[in-house]
Amino acid sequence: MTTTRVSTGVPKLDAMLGGGLLPGTLAVVYGATGIGKTHLGLTFANHGQTADGARGLIFDMNGRGDSQQHAEYAERLFHWRLGEWTHTVPPMSDPHPPAEQLAAFYTNTFKWVGRVRDFQVPTPDGGVEFDWNWKATYNHALYTVRPFFYFHFAKGVRRVVVDGVEPMDAPADSIQFHLFDDLYRKTIHRDAETLGMEICMPVWKHRAFIDAHRYDHTQITTLLLVTTEETRLEDLLARKVATGDVGATANTIVVLGSEREGSRLARKLCVVKHRGSAMSEDIVEYRVGPRGLELG
Repeated sequence: MTTTRVSTGVPKLDAMLGGGLLPGTLAVVYGATGIGKTHLGLTFANHGQTADGARGLIFDMNGRGDSQQHAEYAERLFHWRLGEWTHTVPPMSDPHPPAEQLAAFYTNTFKWVGRVRDFQVPTPDGGVEFDWNWKATYNHALYTVRPFFYFHFAKGVRRVVVDGVEPMDAPADSIQFHLFDDLYRKTIHRDAETLGMEICMPVWKHRAFIDAHRYDHTQITTLLLVTTEETRLEDLLARKVATGDVGATANTIVVLGSEREGSRLARKLCVVKHRGSAMSEDIVEYRVGPRGLELG
């Protein structure tokens, strides 16, 4: 039986992935700042318009606004005006977003970077727990984040790009990895009915909407873009997946790095892992062109 694939929007990369990503899986792209990860992520998200009938969502975790130039790149590469989602749904409020927010495919609501312990406080028994003030701020941010995903998924979006994950020596210590894990398990891959009932309260009032907008959460494919300190491809290929690194559980890993070739520095791409599918072990040169990543 042939498995339907999720195209990245880069034909030669799809060929290296045996036809594309497997639907409903998590793929991680590792590479240094400026190597082309955001271009690849936007290409993947934009291709949803052709492949799925809806572009993908861009969830920026760096907390510095559009510092990675998502809006500029989207406009220049794809004539895509990447509006920002700001709609918030506190408990028992009217959940439905205005029409213009359903055309907004970007948010940067998670503004926290650093180590998990930076957000924890000691307990009387000698342990640690998350600071209650921070938890309250985080839970308030979820009133914006969870509707961002739910209402777009209900409208047909099936792709998610998470960008802005910064380097960390020990991924298990990173607040960003902690937050992504929570987001992935409790929102992106939460079943539609449960997530809808948690957002649209009181449930009896919105039952018809929830029932009419069910979707298969197992078909939502996520691309996580992780910035590394390593810049050379060889160092990235030798990089071990540490405890707490989502690459350990990801279905697919792609690395983007550089190599010296004579008097120039070439950008190279390699598929390191693609579980459950055939894949190419080739190392391929690429460049960032007018249409995003172009593989040679």
